[in-house]
Amino acid sequence: MPSSPSKLPVSSTLEIPEVSQTPRHVAIVMDGNGRWAASRRLPRMAGHERGVNTLREVVRACAERGVQALTVFAFSSENWRRPEEEVSFLMNLFLVALQREVKALHEAGVQLRVIGDLSAFNAKLRQAIAKAEEQTRDNRGLVLSVAVNYGGRWDLLSAMRRMLDEHPDKAALGARIGEEDLAPYLSLADLPEPDLFIRTGGETRISNFLLWQIAYTECYFTPCLWPDFDAQALDEAFESYRRRERRFGRAPTQLSESPTERSC
Repeated sequence: MPSSPSKLPVSSTLEIPEVSQTPRHVAIVMDGNGRWAASRRLPRMAGHERGVNTLREVVRACAERGVQALTVFAFSSENWRRPEEEVSFLMNLFLVALQREVKALHEAGVQLRVIGDLSAFNAKLRQAIAKAEEQTRDNRGLVLSVAVNYGGRWDLLSAMRRMLDEHPDKAALGARIGEEDLAPYLSLADLPEPDLFIRTGGETRISNFLLWQIAYTECYFTPCLWPDFDAQALDEAFESYRRRERRFGRAPTQLSESPTERSC
């Protein structure tokens, strides 16, 4: 369910959000599983299995470092183009991981969410998702959002359709529709916008991930393949983040010298 506009976090295109030394919300494209496996002469599936272990470690590291929200790109709406065998394996791996990991996530106080168009999944997987979300719904620790069959363009179109379904009168407003009208219907509407976007694997693309939400997010690209991305690699990303000057459209002279806004 979308949040009400009055409860939405600050939009970085309308106001200057809070800036902290540790990113409140981290978004990650977990890239490189197949190449990690190929470099070891292993099947691609071995890389995906290892990637689940990496995610477990990164979730733990983010929670320990005070990150409030972690959103990971597990399966894009374009990934259906991959070989059928690989897609089938990924769907089964997701199901197994949900069933295996949810207890530990719950005990750690992690709230699990799954975002994306879930209508493409079979009933068994949808039921497992719903069960995991329900079990962790009231947890107040790290919010872990897993994006599956997700695309940023899908998110925007879906939000627009849901907004117009609930408020058909807005269709006639045209230019008078503002961010505050659409934002409540987007995925992650109740979370702060990501402070840090990480992509592993050496690619320097956004790949249709959180197109609206990362408008002013700091980007960090690393050649480290996802299965090798550990707590130390996460700390390196955070250190890079701390050195950034987050201006949100302002001139450098407008920034205070407060460590919450500027690093030496």
